[in-house]
Amino acid sequence: MSTKADLKLLGTKVSPFVWRVIWALKLKGLEYEFIEENLSNKSPLLLEMNPIDKTVPVLIHGGKPICESLIILQYIDETWPQNSILPKDPSQRASARFWAKFSEEKLCGPSRDAFYFTGEKQAKGVETMKEALGILESEIKGKKFFGGDEIGYVDIVVGWSAYWLQFVEVTANYKAMDSTKYPHMDRWMKSLLEVPLIKDNIPLYDGMLSIYQVYREMSLLAFANDK
Repeated sequence: MSTKADLKLLGTKVSPFVWRVIWALKLKGLEYEFIEENLSNKSPLLLEMNPIDKTVPVLIHGGKPICESLIILQYIDETWPQNSILPKDPSQRASARFWAKFSEEKLCGPSRDAFYFTGEKQAKGVETMKEALGILESEIKGKKFFGGDEIGYVDIVVGWSAYWLQFVEVTANYKAMDSTKYPHMDRWMKSLLEVPLIKDNIPLYDGMLSIYQVYREMSLLAFANDK
Protein backbone atom coordinates (compact mmCIF):
# COMPACT_ATOMS: atom_id res chain seq x y z
CA MET A 1 0.00 0.00 0.00
CA SER A 2 1.26 3.46 -0.86
CA THR A 3 1.56 6.41 1.49
CA LYS A 4 1.51 10.12 0.73
CA ALA A 5 5.20 10.17 1.56
CA ASP A 6 6.17 7.93 -1.35
CA LEU A 7 3.47 8.76 -3.93
CA LYS A 8 3.08 12.27 -5.32
CA LEU A 9 1.17 13.63 -8.31
CA LEU A 10 2.21 16.84 -10.05
CA GLY A 11 -0.67 18.39 -11.95
CA THR A 12 -3.27 21.08 -12.43
CA LYS A 13 -6.88 20.84 -11.31
CA VAL A 14 -8.31 21.64 -14.75
CA SER A 15 -6.34 19.13 -16.83
CA PRO A 16 -8.30 16.05 -17.97
CA PHE A 17 -5.03 14.15 -18.27
CA VAL A 18 -4.28 14.75 -14.61
CA TRP A 19 -7.79 13.67 -13.60
CA ARG A 20 -7.30 10.40 -15.48
CA VAL A 21 -4.51 9.60 -13.08
CA ILE A 22 -6.55 10.73 -10.09
CA TRP A 23 -9.38 8.38 -11.15
CA ALA A 24 -6.93 5.48 -11.34
CA LEU A 25 -5.40 6.28 -7.95
CA LYS A 26 -8.86 6.55 -6.38
CA LEU A 27 -9.95 3.31 -8.03
CA LYS A 28 -6.96 1.57 -6.49
CA GLY A 29 -7.57 3.13 -3.08
CA LEU A 30 -4.10 4.69 -3.01
CA GLU A 31 -3.05 7.59 -0.85
CA TYR A 32 -1.03 10.29 -2.59
CA GLU A 33 0.03 13.91 -2.28
CA PHE A 34 -1.28 16.23 -4.97
CA ILE A 35 1.10 19.06 -5.86
CA GLU A 36 -0.54 21.87 -7.83
CA GLU A 37 1.58 23.19 -10.68
CA ASN A 38 1.48 26.62 -12.32
CA LEU A 39 2.33 25.87 -15.95
CA SER A 40 3.09 29.54 -16.57
CA ASN A 41 5.77 29.34 -13.89
CA LYS A 42 6.84 25.71 -13.69
CA SER A 43 8.30 24.54 -10.44
CA PRO A 44 11.88 23.29 -10.08
CA LEU A 45 10.41 19.92 -9.06
CA LEU A 46 8.45 19.59 -12.31
CA LEU A 47 11.47 20.60 -14.39
CA GLU A 48 13.56 18.04 -12.53
CA MET A 49 11.02 15.23 -12.76
CA ASN A 50 10.03 15.84 -16.41
CA PRO A 51 12.92 17.72 -18.05
CA ILE A 52 12.01 16.57 -21.58
CA ASP A 53 8.36 17.61 -21.97
CA LYS A 54 8.03 19.78 -18.83
CA THR A 55 4.32 18.87 -18.70
CA VAL A 56 1.86 17.34 -16.26
CA PRO A 57 0.82 14.85 -15.06
CA VAL A 58 3.89 13.41 -13.44
CA LEU A 59 3.55 10.61 -10.88
CA ILE A 60 6.46 10.36 -8.46
CA HIS A 61 6.73 6.97 -6.78
CA GLY A 62 9.54 6.46 -4.32
CA GLY A 63 11.30 9.49 -5.76
CA LYS A 64 11.17 8.19 -9.34
CA PRO A 65 9.05 10.00 -11.97
CA ILE A 66 6.60 8.41 -14.40
CA CYS A 67 5.38 10.75 -17.15
CA GLU A 68 2.51 10.82 -19.66
CA SER A 69 -0.96 9.87 -18.52
CA LEU A 70 -1.39 6.61 -20.45
CA ILE A 71 1.97 5.32 -19.29
CA ILE A 72 1.12 6.36 -15.73
CA LEU A 73 -2.19 4.49 -15.86
CA GLN A 74 -0.47 1.30 -16.97
CA TYR A 75 2.24 1.74 -14.33
CA ILE A 76 -0.38 2.12 -11.61
CA ASP A 77 -2.20 -0.99 -12.76
CA GLU A 78 0.97 -3.08 -12.91
CA THR A 79 2.29 -1.84 -9.57
CA TRP A 80 -0.94 -2.16 -7.59
CA PRO A 81 -2.92 -5.13 -8.99
CA GLN A 82 -6.06 -4.64 -6.86
CA ASN A 83 -9.13 -3.35 -8.71
CA SER A 84 -7.66 -3.92 -12.16
CA ILE A 85 -7.93 -1.17 -14.75
CA LEU A 86 -6.77 -3.22 -17.72
CA PRO A 87 -8.35 -6.62 -18.45
CA LYS A 88 -6.45 -9.70 -17.26
CA ASP A 89 -6.97 -11.56 -20.55
CA PRO A 90 -4.07 -10.69 -22.91
CA SER A 91 -6.34 -10.38 -25.96
CA GLN A 92 -8.78 -8.07 -24.16
CA ARG A 93 -5.88 -6.10 -22.73
CA ALA A 94 -4.45 -5.59 -26.20
CA SER A 95 -7.88 -4.50 -27.45
CA ALA A 96 -8.20 -1.96 -24.62
CA ARG A 97 -4.80 -0.52 -25.48
CA PHE A 98 -5.83 -0.30 -29.13
CA TRP A 99 -8.99 1.67 -28.37
CA ALA A 100 -7.15 3.94 -25.96
CA LYS A 101 -4.54 4.69 -28.63
CA PHE A 102 -7.27 5.19 -31.23
CA SER A 103 -9.15 7.68 -29.06
CA GLU A 104 -5.97 9.61 -28.27
CA GLU A 105 -5.00 9.92 -31.92
CA LYS A 106 -8.40 10.34 -33.55
CA LEU A 107 -10.47 12.13 -30.90
CA CYS A 108 -8.25 13.81 -28.32
CA GLY A 109 -5.51 14.95 -30.71
CA PRO A 110 -7.89 16.47 -33.29
CA SER A 111 -9.82 18.18 -30.46
CA ARG A 112 -6.64 20.12 -29.73
CA ASP A 113 -6.44 21.27 -33.36
CA ALA A 114 -10.10 22.26 -33.25
CA PHE A 115 -9.45 24.21 -30.05
CA TYR A 116 -6.14 25.86 -30.88
CA PHE A 117 -6.78 26.84 -34.47
CA THR A 118 -9.37 28.35 -36.78
CA GLY A 119 -10.15 27.87 -40.48
CA GLU A 120 -9.08 24.71 -42.30
CA LYS A 121 -7.12 23.25 -39.38
CA GLN A 122 -10.11 23.55 -37.08
CA ALA A 123 -12.50 22.16 -39.70
CA LYS A 124 -10.22 19.17 -40.32
CA GLY A 125 -9.93 18.53 -36.58
CA VAL A 126 -13.71 18.60 -36.14
CA GLU A 127 -14.26 16.24 -39.08
CA THR A 128 -11.73 13.76 -37.69
CA MET A 129 -13.42 13.95 -34.30
CA LYS A 130 -16.80 13.16 -35.84
CA GLU A 131 -15.37 10.15 -37.65
CA ALA A 132 -13.83 8.91 -34.39
CA LEU A 133 -17.07 9.42 -32.48
CA GLY A 134 -18.88 7.36 -35.10
CA ILE A 135 -16.43 4.50 -34.69
CA LEU A 136 -16.56 4.68 -30.88
CA GLU A 137 -20.37 4.76 -31.17
CA SER A 138 -20.27 1.33 -32.80
CA GLU A 139 -17.80 0.02 -30.24
CA ILE A 140 -19.84 1.09 -27.19
CA LYS A 141 -23.21 -0.02 -28.60
CA GLY A 142 -24.74 -2.73 -26.41
CA LYS A 143 -22.24 -2.13 -23.59
CA LYS A 144 -22.58 -0.28 -20.33
CA PHE A 145 -18.95 0.81 -20.35
CA PHE A 146 -16.02 0.14 -22.63
CA GLY A 147 -14.62 -1.91 -19.77
CA GLY A 148 -17.80 -3.99 -19.41
CA ASP A 149 -20.09 -3.63 -16.41
CA GLU A 150 -17.46 -1.57 -14.60
CA ILE A 151 -15.30 1.26 -15.83
CA GLY A 152 -11.84 0.31 -17.05
CA TYR A 153 -8.83 1.60 -18.94
CA VAL A 154 -10.65 2.80 -22.08
CA ASP A 155 -13.37 4.53 -20.04
CA ILE A 156 -10.71 6.38 -18.06
CA VAL A 157 -8.84 7.39 -21.21
CA VAL A 158 -11.90 8.52 -23.19
CA GLY A 159 -13.56 9.90 -20.07
CA TRP A 160 -12.35 13.46 -20.71
CA SER A 161 -14.90 13.73 -23.53
CA ALA A 162 -17.81 13.23 -21.12
CA TYR A 163 -17.02 16.46 -19.24
CA TRP A 164 -14.26 18.57 -20.80
CA LEU A 165 -15.46 18.40 -24.42
CA GLN A 166 -18.37 20.73 -23.68
CA PHE A 167 -16.01 23.51 -22.57
CA VAL A 168 -13.74 23.01 -25.56
CA GLU A 169 -16.63 23.10 -28.02
CA VAL A 170 -18.27 26.22 -26.58
CA THR A 171 -15.11 28.29 -26.28
CA ALA A 172 -13.78 27.30 -29.72
CA ASN A 173 -17.24 27.67 -31.31
CA TYR A 174 -17.60 24.27 -32.94
CA LYS A 175 -19.75 21.17 -32.46
CA ALA A 176 -18.50 17.61 -32.86
CA MET A 177 -20.53 15.66 -30.30
CA ASP A 178 -24.18 15.28 -31.37
CA SER A 179 -26.40 13.16 -29.13
CA THR A 180 -28.77 12.42 -32.03
CA LYS A 181 -25.95 11.08 -34.20
CA TYR A 182 -24.10 9.31 -31.41
CA PRO A 183 -26.81 8.23 -28.93
CA HIS A 184 -24.77 5.35 -27.49
CA MET A 185 -21.79 7.61 -26.83
CA ASP A 186 -24.17 10.14 -25.28
CA ARG A 187 -25.60 7.46 -22.99
CA TRP A 188 -22.09 6.30 -22.06
CA MET A 189 -21.00 9.87 -21.24
CA LYS A 190 -23.99 10.43 -18.97
CA SER A 191 -23.54 7.04 -17.29
CA LEU A 192 -19.85 7.68 -16.70
CA LEU A 193 -20.53 10.99 -14.99
CA GLU A 194 -22.93 9.23 -12.61
CA VAL A 195 -20.28 6.78 -11.40
CA PRO A 196 -19.38 8.03 -7.88
CA LEU A 197 -15.66 7.67 -8.55
CA ILE A 198 -15.97 10.05 -11.51
CA LYS A 199 -18.77 12.28 -10.22
CA ASP A 200 -16.86 13.06 -7.03
CA ASN A 201 -13.56 13.64 -8.84
CA ILE A 202 -14.01 16.24 -11.54
CA PRO A 203 -13.31 19.97 -11.34
CA LEU A 204 -16.21 22.21 -10.37
CA TYR A 205 -18.30 23.34 -13.32
CA ASP A 206 -18.31 26.98 -12.20
CA GLY A 207 -15.22 28.67 -13.55
CA MET A 208 -14.27 26.01 -16.10
CA LEU A 209 -15.80 27.89 -19.02
CA SER A 210 -13.95 31.09 -18.21
CA ILE A 211 -10.70 29.18 -17.80
CA TYR A 212 -11.08 27.60 -21.23
CA GLN A 213 -12.00 30.96 -22.72
CA VAL A 214 -8.65 32.27 -21.51
CA TYR A 215 -6.89 29.21 -22.96
CA ARG A 216 -8.64 29.81 -26.28
CA GLU A 217 -7.62 33.45 -26.39
CA MET A 218 -4.03 32.55 -25.56
CA SER A 219 -3.98 29.87 -28.26
CA LEU A 220 -5.31 32.24 -30.91
CA LEU A 221 -2.54 34.71 -30.07
CA ALA A 222 0.12 32.01 -30.03
CA PHE A 223 -0.95 30.48 -33.35
CA ALA A 224 -2.14 33.65 -35.08
CA ASN A 225 0.01 32.98 -38.13
CA ASP A 226 -0.76 29.26 -38.31
CA LYS A 227 -4.32 28.79 -39.52
